[in-house]
Amino acid sequence: MKKHPKGLYLLFTVEMWERFSYYGMRALLIFYLTKTWVEGGLGIDEQTGNLIYGFFTGFVYFTPIIGGWLADNYLGQRKSISIGAFTMMLGQFCLAFDQSKTSLFLGLALLIIGNGFFKPNISVLVGQLYAPNDKRKDAAFTIFYMGINLGALLAPLITGYLAVKYSYNYGFFAAAIGMLLGQLLFMFLGNKYLGDIGKKPSVTKQLNYSESGNIPLTKEEKDRTKVIFFIVFFVIFFFAGFEQAGSSFSLYTEKYIQREVFGFTIPSAWFQSVNPLFIVLLAPIFTLLWNWLAYKNNEPNIPIKMGLGMILLGLGFVLMVGAVMERGGDIADNSIKANLAWLVFAYLLHTLGELCLSPIGLSMVSKLAPVKLASILMGVWLMSSFVANIAAGFLASSVSKMGALSIFAVIALISIVLGFVLLAINKRLFKMMHLE
Repeated sequence: MKKHPKGLYLLFTVEMWERFSYYGMRALLIFYLTKTWVEGGLGIDEQTGNLIYGFFTGFVYFTPIIGGWLADNYLGQRKSISIGAFTMMLGQFCLAFDQSKTSLFLGLALLIIGNGFFKPNISVLVGQLYAPNDKRKDAAFTIFYMGINLGALLAPLITGYLAVKYSYNYGFFAAAIGMLLGQLLFMFLGNKYLGDIGKKPSVTKQLNYSESGNIPLTKEEKDRTKVIFFIVFFVIFFFAGFEQAGSSFSLYTEKYIQREVFGFTIPSAWFQSVNPLFIVLLAPIFTLLWNWLAYKNNEPNIPIKMGLGMILLGLGFVLMVGAVMERGGDIADNSIKANLAWLVFAYLLHTLGELCLSPIGLSMVSKLAPVKLASILMGVWLMSSFVANIAAGFLASSVSKMGALSIFAVIALISIVLGFVLLAINKRLFKMMHLE
């Protein structure tokens, strides 16, 4: 099998620094919102803090559909990425330089807008490095996904340490510097390793093949687009559960998980690095696995991979139910702690599920989306996380009322059932994809 183009590794590095910026900020956000003013936070109650967190992380994934449309029709992917990077950097600086609700909401707004320009378009560039039916695509997106998670691994460790040692402002400042580094690499190395990829809007490229940019979709393209929307519906449920990591999981860890190891109390924000650590360790194994199975013509199709991902997520929540039960249920006594292993193995199962679903979904959209809808359909894929994160915020805010046991059990049941549904209908969905 041929080697991957060098442009993949540039995009890997740029995405790594952008995700360092985002996850470094996100690891601190729920604590910054809910800690008292004296502790360096804003003193917002937990229920409201979870909702703010959910709406922010939700809208981060809504704006990509707008940014994708602008890139497809007017800007091109490369220019959109640069606009997004500088906007996000400004947002991080707003959080870094002033401890106030005004700076908070301004910073979060800039991050939401900037992410809309950045996120869908860098994923599209990865897909454009390969021919439509290139068998290296799934492996390429898994490598790219390692870049996302390498940044997400390092960020909470650094920003979490700075927040505990100094203040949250220092953590947000480190996140801003990460964004700056990524954009400088993109600006200075883009032409060398990407050539002209992404410089022109997709509609302009379509005009090279026709007198009109309004070419009707073929039946195959319509079927493929339907599949994207159908799978997006299932993915919403996956990420509504998965994104508990930054809200209800973080607050539950802070209060009820035994975090002391050899006399050292692990900062709660550091647990945001557990999932990306597993990604970095396991993604190469998954890459080799998919390549080997593809070589043997035994690779599971996309719906099977994604169905397995949902089942694994549900099993992770079964372990969290076990953690709650070990404490005797939903009791408010902070002195009774659950074993750390419950949390770590839950993260492991969630990571295995994520590797079966998320990078495969990115690859799926790049394979199935019609050329003139490439960025906007990547935005639709990312928009699933918009709905999911808002739902996740409501779920997390309900923990204080309904209890962690009920919320974790419901998420486990729904995820496992939907996973088996995808497995049951995988042949029909794969047929509609019209892939060789």
